[in-house]
Amino acid sequence: MNDGHGALSLLARGLAGVDVDVQPLAGARAVRTVLAGRRLLLPAGDEAVPLHRAMVAHAVAHLRHSTPARPARALKPMGIAVVSALEDARVERLLCRDFPGLHGWFTAALPPAPDPLDLRFAALIARMDRVLLRAEAQDDNHWVNKARRLFDETVARAGLEDYDAFRAVASILANDLGQMRVRFEPQDYAVPAPWRDDNRYLWDFGEAETPPDDAIALQQTGVRPPPPSDAPGEGSDAPPEGIAEMELGRYTYPEWDRTQERLRPDWCTVIEKLPAWQGLGAAGTSGAAGNERIVPLALPRARHLDRTHRLRRQWEGDDIDLNAAIEVLVDRRLRLRPDARLFMRPGKGPRPSSVLVLLDLSESANDAGHGDGAVSLLDLEKQAALLLAASNARGIDRLAIHGFSSNTRAEVYYYRLLEFGQPLAAPSRAMIGAVRGRYSTRMGAALRHAASHLQAEPAGPRAILLVTDGAPSDIDVHDPKYLIEDARQAVAEARDAGVRSACIAVDGAADAYVRRIFGWRNYCIADDARSLPARLARMSTRLAAAH
Repeated sequence: MNDGHGALSLLARGLAGVDVDVQPLAGARAVRTVLAGRRLLLPAGDEAVPLHRAMVAHAVAHLRHSTPARPARALKPMGIAVVSALEDARVERLLCRDFPGLHGWFTAALPPAPDPLDLRFAALIARMDRVLLRAEAQDDNHWVNKARRLFDETVARAGLEDYDAFRAVASILANDLGQMRVRFEPQDYAVPAPWRDDNRYLWDFGEAETPPDDAIALQQTGVRPPPPSDAPGEGSDAPPEGIAEMELGRYTYPEWDRTQERLRPDWCTVIEKLPAWQGLGAAGTSGAAGNERIVPLALPRARHLDRTHRLRRQWEGDDIDLNAAIEVLVDRRLRLRPDARLFMRPGKGPRPSSVLVLLDLSESANDAGHGDGAVSLLDLEKQAALLLAASNARGIDRLAIHGFSSNTRAEVYYYRLLEFGQPLAAPSRAMIGAVRGRYSTRMGAALRHAASHLQAEPAGPRAILLVTDGAPSDIDVHDPKYLIEDARQAVAEARDAGVRSACIAVDGAADAYVRRIFGWRNYCIADDARSLPARLARMSTRLAAAH
């Protein structure tokens, strides 16, 4: 051991109160400390002694205040990284409370501030590290400021010693990053602060056949490993290489600003597309939602009071049935007992109706349900849409199935999967099976575009039936009420144009926002996603029968 590392060992022993052996870490890839028990491995060389002191102090903070080898199986990789970053900040603040002079070691080692326009995961974590370490630091990012606010509130409420309270804060922040669709690549991520370790000391990844990095990568999105090489493409829903989605057109729509209480003209761009379905077998896609067979419901055909449809020979009514009256006169001449049913009245007859089923195709629809072999909500949406199109719900003369997702107001993707009056043929089945869940849920723009399609439909009941799993959201909107109010305004605009809007929400906590958007009688909540096909059929028939 050289003198530099011997001095660092004495420093670590003094801070930790126990023997800590500091040794050089050989190898070109050694760029972080490695903490194993009470042995600390630092990069070789003494040209960065101030940074080495900060590394030793950080490692000692973990030895004094962190519980090692916590189970990591329940967390996704992004969650592990966020929990680790907050744990780093928590234990450093605890150590600085005991040794106030160490704070300057950490602040002196801070790297330059990231580009304010850089919204990647590592940059956001680096900005969070900066505001948590330096009270005077300012940042204009909503997520970074929320992290500082929640951290300070937790310190004031629970104290720095409460690990579970900070773990809850990390869960909130990680969920926000997921809603913002910030990408996280475990293989490429390195902790931004140069004095901190890779946090393997904190976690127990369990026994795995694959290395920890690979295991984390597989846990990131919940996807299955790729198919074996002897079965290329089997089980994959990806389109063949070189086949892209076809753009059909671009349309601009206003958006309601709830703070200014006015419509922002031409604020959102809706991009109509067809999914890349070519090359996908219809048989493979139709069974994507699972092997369980759902029996179609025998629902009655919607009928309404139609004054052009007259019921004759009635006991009472608003007009005389002349044929019946003539028969009464004939019966009297023949001295027969006449039939007293002399009236006519309007009857209930079938009328044309148009229902557009609008599927929420956001990223969250890919989440699987509970239980082994549970299918995703997106698969159940596809299954329900195919079932409804096959049976046509017995009350809908014209049915269309569309879907949407959004990537900011500039890119609201709208997929026309089945058109009005189009039969459910193999290409339509393939398109419905091929569509994927991506991005966010800018509901108002999609509702306005769907209503514009219904304006071209024949006179009669016209309705939009939205299927969603959550409140409207997008990465460029941080006010949770903003898009809810915009969707409410879009529903009101559609109602004024003669289009009724309703919703099926697969979300147990949806009552407040769906009632706000669609009104008291125009929604239902499916607590169990597997009830979606039956609920979709019933709700669509009710809309078709509405006056």
